[in-house]
Formats: sequence, structure tokens, C-alpha cells
Amino acid sequence: MEFKDVQKAASEMRELYRKLEVKKYDKEWDEKDIALGFVGDVGDLMKLVIAKDGKRDIKDIDNKLSHELSDCLWSILVLADYYKVDLESEFIKTMDQLRRKIGETK
Repeated sequence: MEFKDVQKAASEMRELYRKLEVKKYDKEWDEKDIALGFVGDVGDLMKLVIAKDGKRDIKDIDNKLSHELSDCLWSILVLADYYKVDLESEFIKTMDQLRRKIGETK
């Protein structure tokens, strides 16, 4: 699967959630709601990271960790789409900048 396919899947899922939100709450989540949900997912991810490190007991840790990482990625993709950020290009640009920066510190 290519990056654009991942972005498309995230957008399609966002549309399904949008319809559910309107049905359930009479309004859809805005970008701030998505960002707050992301913060909650990051908190859940941290609990799983602690468990993966053996400092918390959570059953089925590998599946839960994979799921939570995917949830976090979904939020990032949706926020990037909302703010019209070409995440693929920006990621590549940022990695290039970091490579140059790390190269300069050697």
C-alpha cells in the first residue's frame, strides 16, 4: 500500500465517523475535537509502551499496541488533511533536514 492509499483510507474512515457523529451528537467533530482525541490516544499508547517494557500488566499487548499506533496515525493523517498539509512531502523534507543536522554534528 502506498502512502496516498493510507491517506485515502483515513479520509474515508473520517467520513464514516463524521456521519456517526452527526447521527449521535447532531454535529461533527472539528479539528480541535480530533486533536483532543489524539491526545487521549497518545495517553493510551503510553500505557501500552509501559506495559511492553514490562512495567504494567496488559493482556494481548502486541495487538493492542499495534492498534493504538494505528489510531494515532489515523489522527495525524486526518489533522494533516484538515490543515492541508502534504504529509508525505513534509515527512520526506523533515527527514532530509534531520539527516543534514545529524551529519553536521558528527
